[in-house]
Amino acid sequence: MIKSALDVSLMEMAYSLAEKARGQTSPNPCVGAVIVKQDKIVGWGYHQAAGKPHAEIIALERAGKEAQGATLYLTLEPCVHWGKTPPCADRLATVGLKRAVISTYDPNPVVYRKGVARLKAAGVEVVTGVLAEKQARLNEAYNKYIVSQVPYVTLKAAVSLDGKMATSTGQSRWLTSAESRQLAQRLRAEQDGIMVGIKTVLTDDPRLTVRLENFVKKRWFRIVLDSSLCLPPAARLLKNPDEGKVLIFTGYKSSNEKAKRLEERGAEVIRIPEKKGYLSLAAVLQELGKREIASVLVEGGPRLLTSCLEQKLVDKVFIFISPQFIGGEKAPTMFEGQGVSRLSRAARLKSIRTFRLNNDLIVEGYF
Repeated sequence: MIKSALDVSLMEMAYSLAEKARGQTSPNPCVGAVIVKQDKIVGWGYHQAAGKPHAEIIALERAGKEAQGATLYLTLEPCVHWGKTPPCADRLATVGLKRAVISTYDPNPVVYRKGVARLKAAGVEVVTGVLAEKQARLNEAYNKYIVSQVPYVTLKAAVSLDGKMATSTGQSRWLTSAESRQLAQRLRAEQDGIMVGIKTVLTDDPRLTVRLENFVKKRWFRIVLDSSLCLPPAARLLKNPDEGKVLIFTGYKSSNEKAKRLEERGAEVIRIPEKKGYLSLAAVLQELGKREIASVLVEGGPRLLTSCLEQKLVDKVFIFISPQFIGGEKAPTMFEGQGVSRLSRAARLKSIRTFRLNNDLIVEGYF
């Protein structure tokens, strides 16, 4: 069937419901559902967290008997397999829906097109592709993770107009405005974890937490790359385990005694391969994927940012540009290393969006 203007409007509503759980459903996607009968909304819902009922089931419970002969608007294809919850497609197939408008197929190979096929087999008229571009952005981390089993990587950096992350003496607080720092906190809240290098921890002694007044506590990981296990047991991020699990990646040759002390403080020490003194970032991402970490925010320092960019492991960037010049040959920049010899080889962003917060310019883009 052909989509109508009403289909688009009601799918917009379903997406507005799905947005309510942004950052809370990992490793599951954000999904919203609306059920309409005779131009009246009789059911609605959204998936709130992994393990909780899916959006369409919540909407069905609200609709009750009114679901018979109704139209379902769903932002993502219903599941067909048992996980922490029963298959949604089977339930939908039994309630007598007349029509289902589904924004996109689920990229999960276990589900892809099977949920739609189940509804069609039950005699439900199905329309797909309505506002599909919204699903691509809303669930960008899920879309990658469910297929590759490695997390979606977002790189965030704050720089001056001349590209410096700090002065030559290491001072970086505060390079950007309070408004920009608030946005940075919201970016953290949307991820499963934050990743930094050991030099950042030794320099700033950060807690690596989400500091938002209305932040709903969730499964949160604080990830440190520390090839020699230099992290002090007295570091602030080890003082409050309830602020997020600490994962420390190190090499096979680092001290077992140091690892034991850190584990006694509640951290998990994970040993991975090294190459020329550098931890394998690909191995880091694989280990994170094994722990159902679907998204990670990389905040630095320069060595980690450079490695991620050079190895083409970044999916998305947020660059906060402060209107000031710092200068200094020894002042750190976000992308160092050898660089490219020809501009044609430079990594380029696409789907770029820019906006201002106070006097800062924020650049958002994808690779």
